[in-house]
Amino acid sequence: MPDTDVIVIGAGLAGLVAATEAVAAGKRVVVLDQESRENLGGQAFWSLGGLFLVDTPEQRRMGIKDSHALAWSDWKDSAGWDRLGGSGGGAGGAGGLASGVGEDHWGKQWARAYVDFAAGEMRGWLTDLDVKIFPVVGWAERGGGAAGGHGNSVPRFHVTWGTGPGLCEPFVRLAKEAEVAGRLRYAFRHRVDDLVLTAGVVSGVRGTRLAPTHLPRGVATSREPVGEFELSAGAVIVASGGIGGNLDLVRSAWPERLGPAPRDAVAGVPAHVDGRMWGITARAGGRIVNRDRMWHYVEGVRNWDPVWPQHGIRILPGPSSIWLDGAGNRLPAPLFPGFDTLGTLEHLRRTGFEHSWFILNQRIIEKEFVLSGSEQNLDLTNKSVRDVLGRARAAVPPSVQAFLDRGEDFVVAPTLRELVAGMNELTPEAPLDAERIERMLRTRDLQVENEFGKDLQIMAIRAARAFRGDRLIRTVAPHALLDPAAGPLIAVRLSILTRKTLGGVQTDLSGRVLRADGTALPALYAAGEVAGFGGGGVHGYRALEGTFLGGCLYSGRVAGRSAAAALG
Repeated sequence: MPDTDVIVIGAGLAGLVAATEAVAAGKRVVVLDQESRENLGGQAFWSLGGLFLVDTPEQRRMGIKDSHALAWSDWKDSAGWDRLGGSGGGAGGAGGLASGVGEDHWGKQWARAYVDFAAGEMRGWLTDLDVKIFPVVGWAERGGGAAGGHGNSVPRFHVTWGTGPGLCEPFVRLAKEAEVAGRLRYAFRHRVDDLVLTAGVVSGVRGTRLAPTHLPRGVATSREPVGEFELSAGAVIVASGGIGGNLDLVRSAWPERLGPAPRDAVAGVPAHVDGRMWGITARAGGRIVNRDRMWHYVEGVRNWDPVWPQHGIRILPGPSSIWLDGAGNRLPAPLFPGFDTLGTLEHLRRTGFEHSWFILNQRIIEKEFVLSGSEQNLDLTNKSVRDVLGRARAAVPPSVQAFLDRGEDFVVAPTLRELVAGMNELTPEAPLDAERIERMLRTRDLQVENEFGKDLQIMAIRAARAFRGDRLIRTVAPHALLDPAAGPLIAVRLSILTRKTLGGVQTDLSGRVLRADGTALPALYAAGEVAGFGGGGVHGYRALEGTFLGGCLYSGRVAGRSAAAALG
């Protein structure tokens, strides 16, 4: 008799969804996590709570015409799957494949299933869970400028009312109810070191009990061992997250196509996001695919009030800031703020600099700077209607003002020469020429005097303002950047910020972990980021934003239901 029916490794969003789905199917569940209860919800708790949804009431009220066909077209064009079959395993895998199933075979099928879900059942399912959506839909990852290229054709980024904590809440609540009823048990500070196999079937886990701790959420904790454990179960679900907190592992997986790996990145996730379960799953026979695919941001700044080591925060910019590389060159079209994450990353990694710059002014920062994270958006996190309405007024958000006042990457000055002098103090190894930058900005400013012109970034700003949501709270009207009435001037030093793993454990559409020969490893499932959000790479090369949390919800739901059904 096993100790429990289902073991879930990881108490993040995917793990909580999987666990509560298994409980709802009548199974006994144990949830293991190497961190303490303070970290329940994992990375999702820290998030803005953005979800990729298709043809929703929120979109329709904003005048957005979306459809399953358009969303699937955008996804396919962004993913660029090129490891679908044949004799190899692709650049990211672990060797040949006798069955001929490529690294992208299941990821593409998961992607189609997720788009079906996002355009169908997802919105109603979340409503039944009392998850509410902020009425203004965001337009993230606008893409490379071609109809058949990557990026979102329309706004699809639906922010959860309550941000990440609001999205986690119903699953935390369901798990608590199951815990009280004796159907679910947490085992915090239990680090899994091995999957146990019996006659070729995954029958449980063994690992190390870590010293108890009650440090605040996200703070790096001790790895001091105080004992060992072993648990048996009819099924095991791996939902342990990605590799973004392990900068050495990020660098080792970094692909040549993105240029040199960064020497000086900041971490967008806590240190416990360490990627350990990749290796542990592989030792048990699971296949890890698309290791070289990842999603890191280029708008990272160092947190003035850090929680975890090298803690970085991402700026979610509107389209108006001028983007310069470390030498002071303006980035080429269409590498504008908020348009092409990986294209900009690749471009900047080949400049030879570890940093880049935004140059903007007070008018732009008041409307266009949002900082990623639940703790940086307390109006949304605390569900304050009054404070959220303040976003439509001309005022710097309090979290942004704190970075202006205390952030080491921010420079504020009344004149451009003083601004550049401050920038050079931050990066004396890469001094900028104030006269050259002034010529560049004055040339740009001449383009705003007409409603038309040849500067593609200004054209993009005008196009963005055609969308009601951008015009209301995200994009300022084109204006002269050097206009004293719009000042003072602001510069922001930007760093690479690690975030998401796009590859991982290969799974079929039931969430079952697959071996290298394409067969299922019995009784083992995977969900969330450790599985590339489904199939070992639901996104292909590029993500569309909102699909990370959405992928955790969907893959966790599938894995929990499948594991329970297999047990009968």
